[in-house]
Amino acid sequence: MMGLRAGLLLVCCWVMSSGAAAQGTASVLPSPDALLPTTPVTWSLTQETWNLPAGETMGMTGGSLWWGVNERLKLGLASYGATRGERGGFITLGVASELQHRWSQDWSSTLGLYVGAGGGRGGQPLAGGGLMLRTDVGLAYDTQRWGRLGAGVSHVRFPDGTISSTQPFVRYDYSFNSLMVGGHLQSVSGSVNAGTIGVKPLATRGQEFALVARDMRLSAQAGASSGTRMQLLGVEWTADLDERWFLKLESEGAMGGQSSGYMQILAGGGYRLPVWQGGAVKIHAALGPAGGGAVDTRGGLIWDAGVALQQRMTRHDSLELAWGKVGGFSGHFKGDSLGLKWVHHFSHPEVGSEPVSALALAGLDAQNLRIRLAHQTYKGAATAWRTTYPGLAVSNLGVQLDYFMTPADQTTQWFVSGQGLAAYKGQAGAYMTGLVGGGVHRLLPGNWFAEAEALVGAGGGGGLATGGGLVGQFNAGLGHRLSKQLSIMATTGHIAALRGDFKAKVLGLALVYDLTTFAGR
Repeated sequence: MMGLRAGLLLVCCWVMSSGAAAQGTASVLPSPDALLPTTPVTWSLTQETWNLPAGETMGMTGGSLWWGVNERLKLGLASYGATRGERGGFITLGVASELQHRWSQDWSSTLGLYVGAGGGRGGQPLAGGGLMLRTDVGLAYDTQRWGRLGAGVSHVRFPDGTISSTQPFVRYDYSFNSLMVGGHLQSVSGSVNAGTIGVKPLATRGQEFALVARDMRLSAQAGASSGTRMQLLGVEWTADLDERWFLKLESEGAMGGQSSGYMQILAGGGYRLPVWQGGAVKIHAALGPAGGGAVDTRGGLIWDAGVALQQRMTRHDSLELAWGKVGGFSGHFKGDSLGLKWVHHFSHPEVGSEPVSALALAGLDAQNLRIRLAHQTYKGAATAWRTTYPGLAVSNLGVQLDYFMTPADQTTQWFVSGQGLAAYKGQAGAYMTGLVGGGVHRLLPGNWFAEAEALVGAGGGGGLATGGGLVGQFNAGLGHRLSKQLSIMATTGHIAALRGDFKAKVLGLALVYDLTTFAGR
């Protein structure tokens, strides 16, 4: 899934080698007669209501993205956000696992575990440090064509806070398959040539990834003490259903104004109408949880709708100007926004559950990716770095996704990165940060590697003095490869608000998984 508040980053750094030959760790391209297994992927939507102290309730919506490890085990990323009640902006993110037992073709049972972090909207006593644990047991019916419908019971607990709640839930799952290979291929531009053998190349479907900057003007009632205007920074992903209709998912956080800590996670869709060569008008609508930063979204569920003009600048890149209206389903939240987006166009192969012949990869490029499950601890580097508990360090959990622009067989490799983390310890529940940027990865002898990266984005909440919310971070790290897919990496760095007193040293540890996907040229 995907991180939460996002922004833009530039990096320029150099990692010195020892002069000995670096050991290559890349895989070779598949042989023409190879069969590549596909990976089952599931998108889930969950609804439940938590019981809080003093008789208060909070409706929560959860979104998860699962990857099948085998027929019984799934691993994934998940986020939960308040959508009913009085605490809009209470949002968590984390990792999850699930065991599934199939009783028949239609019926199955599940046992799940989620470990995450977050909080928000005046909920620091509720969330404490921010660590969230959720277990669940459920029963599901597979409609085969329209997805899976399920229900069950979950238990949620914040060990450092006061939330401990057991409740029923309902859930919807939609499954599909994706083509992924463990490890990195030696060439990110190499593809298999089917020649005259007659193997039909895989069909592809268009997708877009966008960096988004948005200026939002809210009504005076919605702005509360934070004022009526804020600037957001984030990311957006869209997937085409056909040549005109598309689905979209976006996440944005405040990085300007007086609303640091505000964030929104929206899902929806739209219609694209070509109007001239390379130009199109897009109509879109979405909804999802939002709040924080003293912005009054009440229950937390908001809607966003608008129109955008998109113009291709190159074959794979566009600029987009968007105007829209936003509003809440409860409370006084309403306003309008003006956004500018840089859009990257690509396509993804459509596959089923059967293995794919390597010959069918003709016309596709290998895309080397990396997922990092990260732990970072902030130690204050300024007296007023926190408005509360200034002597306590803050520990965060999160996920980092990297895309490598350089072939894996080169000693020096450049990558771009998107990262989302949330506090789980240090009485800073509700602090979250979403960053984007880039870095350099340098191979060293003996399966070791060194890295440096620079990032910028939005961060706030939990009593950290991030000003308007714009933060920058620099990390340097040393890692060791355990296998073709897995590595472990330790990092040290510095994070600071660009317009605030927040400054901290950063110590990190990450478990790293390398994989390769394929995209149309």
